[in-house]
Amino acid sequence: MSLQEEPFDSPTDWVREHIRGYIATDGKEGHIWKGVTTLLLTTIGRRSGKPRRTALIYGRDGDRYIIVASKGGAEEHPNWYRNLTDHPEVEVQVLDDRFHARARTATAEERPRLWDLMAEIWPAYNDYQKKTSRTIPVVILERSDSAG
Repeated sequence: MSLQEEPFDSPTDWVREHIRGYIATDGKEGHIWKGVTTLLLTTIGRRSGKPRRTALIYGRDGDRYIIVASKGGAEEHPNWYRNLTDHPEVEVQVLDDRFHARARTATAEERPRLWDLMAEIWPAYNDYQKKTSRTIPVVILERSDSAG
């Protein structure tokens, strides 16, 4: 029931393969995906209490990492987002740098600028937002000394 356990990787085959390649090569394989940078995010399952890992496109805002809970424009939030709203202490891997972080949803005031930043990196986010009635969350990951 902690980030110390071996995480369960995404049930989606291509994402799971992406994660495995990323881990095996310390990000040399997988950090750049379709021309954009990706990180690995490990959350604690809100129901299972077990670590869950996925690969996500990211941007930078100073020292902070920015990710988008788009799920391709689906009407429901991705599981990783629902997990971190219950358990905001997460683990992040960027290349060979593994660290603990605290995740939070960007405020209404922060979101427009961060959304524009991420849509510049991955323009499809704008299409995803048009497909859904939900406001797609932008998540800020801030490095912390420890997860708890």
